[in-house]
Amino acid sequence: MRRVVVTGMGAVSPVGNTVEKMWESLSTGKSGITIVTRYDPALTKAKVVAEVKNFDPTEYIEKRDVRKTDLYCQYAIAAATQAMEDSGLKDQIEPERLGVYVGSGVGGITTFYDQCQNMFTDKNISPFFIPMMIGNIASGTIAIRFNAKGPCLPVVTACSTSTHAIGEAFRAVKFGYADAVIAGGAEAAIHPLSIKGFTSCKALTMSDDPENASVPFDKRRSGFVMGEGAGVLILEEYEHAVSRGATIYGEICGYGNTCDAHHVTAPDPASTGAARCITLALEEAGYNGTDELYINAHGTSTPMNDSTETNAFKIALGEKAYQAHISSTKSMTGHMLGATGAIEAIASVMALKTGIIPPTIGYKEPDPVCDLNYTPNEPVKADVTVAMSTTFGFGGHNACIVFRKV
Repeated sequence: MRRVVVTGMGAVSPVGNTVEKMWESLSTGKSGITIVTRYDPALTKAKVVAEVKNFDPTEYIEKRDVRKTDLYCQYAIAAATQAMEDSGLKDQIEPERLGVYVGSGVGGITTFYDQCQNMFTDKNISPFFIPMMIGNIASGTIAIRFNAKGPCLPVVTACSTSTHAIGEAFRAVKFGYADAVIAGGAEAAIHPLSIKGFTSCKALTMSDDPENASVPFDKRRSGFVMGEGAGVLILEEYEHAVSRGATIYGEICGYGNTCDAHHVTAPDPASTGAARCITLALEEAGYNGTDELYINAHGTSTPMNDSTETNAFKIALGEKAYQAHISSTKSMTGHMLGATGAIEAIASVMALKTGIIPPTIGYKEPDPVCDLNYTPNEPVKADVTVAMSTTFGFGGHNACIVFRKV
């Protein structure tokens, strides 16, 4: 059983395109939610999104190759490049001992739509259509870039994708299948097709007020706001990291993975699957109730998620649930689908590192069924020693990861 630590991080998000800029926004309550600019807002009923801004793919990809990669893959490459540079791991590990676990919930939906349009108008289909669209290509491209010849596993579990990717990467390093893994997720699904699809299944908010659209745990919550971006962490075996003098941000020490087996989109109102997932992760992490705990909640701002997640915390933690510091950074980033778990894992690690609990902004009206401490509107200083991140996805997928201060 080997210890696993975080030695590098990278981010592309609606609130900043580096970890430093993103954390500055999250830790001060700055939102990236706006009216959509990617296309004409009149095309969709849901008009509020959280777009990545000022992203230049040519900072990370050769200009000639940009047209051969979907936007989600560009985000992934950018975040992975940042994380690898941050870790200093390049040339410090055998290629066969370096893995890549980077997934996407949706994959290249813009590419898929554009090539369908070509087919319907008798235009040629791009030879890059399939490799641009498929959900594994971010992992494959990152592996090629960094000569990572170890295990490569692009997890796809909807909104739980990147939390599961990080958790499975943790196990790969812990049990000796790799010495380090590039782990996370990416998404770029702000497109009229996907927005209309999520609208049809009544998942998105119809609010056109960016300041009051994503309001997790608030009584006024009415659906999530679509976000986008990528997050990547470098998970490394502790002794390997120490031997090369790496910076260690924190230790990942617990992972839970369960399924509700209840409904294709709705969480189980009994919360038993989610609670068991949390319990498994905390038990593996050695949490015994004496640590000061921060929870970066899934907190989607949907009526069912926030109440069932609150109930899961109560089942798993008992009275300690009322003492935990909880927040949903989706109040600022929106819901980044397959990237959300990795971005929130980074936020959890940064909360441990800085002692700052990011707020849940826009919180105005308490809900009696959501009665825990959600860190409303203002950041809080706290010397937390354990940070937990939860994500739950369509299909009943539950994921939880736990970090400790080193």
